[in-house]
Amino acid sequence: MPEGHTLHALAGRLDRAFAGSPVAATSPQGRFAAGASRLDGTVLVGSSAWGKHLFVEFDGEVWLHVHLGLIGTFPVVPLPAELVGMPAAHLPVTGQVRLRLAGDGHVADLRGPNLCAVITPAEVHAVEARLGPDPLRGDADPELGWSRISNSRRPIGELLMDQAVIAGVGNVYRCEVLFRQRVNPFRPGQEVRRTTWQKLWDDLSQLMRIGVAYNQILTMDDQVTEALGEVASGAAARHTPTLTGERLGDRYERRFYLYQRAGEPCRVCGSWVRSVAAAGRTLYWCGRCQRRR
Repeated sequence: MPEGHTLHALAGRLDRAFAGSPVAATSPQGRFAAGASRLDGTVLVGSSAWGKHLFVEFDGEVWLHVHLGLIGTFPVVPLPAELVGMPAAHLPVTGQVRLRLAGDGHVADLRGPNLCAVITPAEVHAVEARLGPDPLRGDADPELGWSRISNSRRPIGELLMDQAVIAGVGNVYRCEVLFRQRVNPFRPGQEVRRTTWQKLWDDLSQLMRIGVAYNQILTMDDQVTEALGEVASGAAARHTPTLTGERLGDRYERRFYLYQRAGEPCRVCGSWVRSVAAAGRTLYWCGRCQRRR
């Protein structure tokens, strides 16, 4: 399932392609025809994300709400020169496209979402009220997440996957950040130290911002250090215009400390990486390294 950085990156791509201009909205698949007709020809005001939810505002206080689920994709692709100016209805379609947004130079095709709906501002607020703080949002309050963790007997490895506790964290970030901070994933939330939660929050905020910049999850120290340097220098911005969301970024080699490495040696201590089902996903951890409260 796409994690929160994917939705924030998508919001940025939609804004760069369409914000401030009217868009043509269609449903080539036909399953979202009524919703597309409400959006067609209206100005896209702006896009935002909260956790794994995408919200796109249109003129007239109309909002598009998208949750990609397990298999959804929503790439924003520049049109080839020969297709620029062609009516949206005549642009070629590949696959089952639930919703298409088209402008003068870009097209965005939504495929396979878990949710796609036109909603009101009140409904947007209702969804946001159910979600925990998002490390990528400027208005996030980590104290809200801490209050829910510190009052729970559920394991921290499960709590990090609860979108009402912290929004946007998926299985890769869950496994990797707990390892990076050496936290026992089975420690009950109420036994986790306040300082440990702050370290988890700060690390997630940093890692997920890198994820937005490169459209890939980076957690290995060497990659994180290099990527942070590129972000600080502005070099990372050179990659942004080429990222469409059609596939994962490939600026860095895909490798992790623990994720999908069950039975392999821990990269730090050499003991075997373990795995178990937790919160609907496979949790990976190192029993020797991860002992911190």
